[in-house]
Amino acid sequence: MRTNGAEGRGRATGPASGFLENPVVGMAPWILFSLLVGPGRFEVAVGIALAAALALVVVGRLVHRAASWKLLELADVVFFAALAVIGALAGDGTLRWLETYAGEIANLTLTVIAFGSMAVRMPFTLQYARERTDPSLWHAPAFLRANYVITGAWGLAFLVAALAGGFGDLVLHNPDNIWTGWIIQILAIVAAVRFTVWYPQVLRARADGRGGAPPTAGLLLPLAGLLVPIGIAVLVFDGNVWWLGVALIVAGGLLTKSLQARS
Repeated sequence: MRTNGAEGRGRATGPASGFLENPVVGMAPWILFSLLVGPGRFEVAVGIALAAALALVVVGRLVHRAASWKLLELADVVFFAALAVIGALAGDGTLRWLETYAGEIANLTLTVIAFGSMAVRMPFTLQYARERTDPSLWHAPAFLRANYVITGAWGLAFLVAALAGGFGDLVLHNPDNIWTGWIIQILAIVAAVRFTVWYPQVLRARADGRGGAPPTAGLLLPLAGLLVPIGIAVLVFDGNVWWLGVALIVAGGLLTKSLQARS
């Protein structure tokens, strides 16, 4: 499904081009911010996210001089520049509020971008997918449907991350809770990343006539692999439930082995 006329349309080719054409890259500043922000870390998280957003824009223009501006790129720069200004001008009380809730604000903003772009019939992944796909397929129902599904998966992932962070902040009153602040959010993002890779592979297999059940082992394998480091993290940072850490390590090892045999 990749176009052979890239050079003719002013597109760059090569590893850097392929890297920038992935929608996950456009979400990197948001992911970094939502995972880094917390008490005493607001300025650092905003600075890193804004630097990443600006770097993606600059590198994207250098590599893809003829590429169109993307909704996510613009949202990256505007959102984090605004947060940087607000953080610089905010008083101590406002800054503490931002340190606590800015992660949820970022995740909810991305949720709105994802579902909002679907509502206006321009799912944000479509802009990235078109740069990797022959123009003759841009309006194909299967191509459009795939982007709606993938964009929806990202919307759900960020909604889960926002709800988890909100639960930790509002109910547990612990922004650094290992489960709500890290594990659940990381699992949601990794699931969306893997789904972005896996779902087009399933569609290509169906288009090639291979059919059959989707190879779910390829989707679940990275998630199973995460259970082991999560179990180790639980043992290190939450010793009160050491038994859960041990169970996750054992389950992760067994599931990974089983899925590898099926993939």
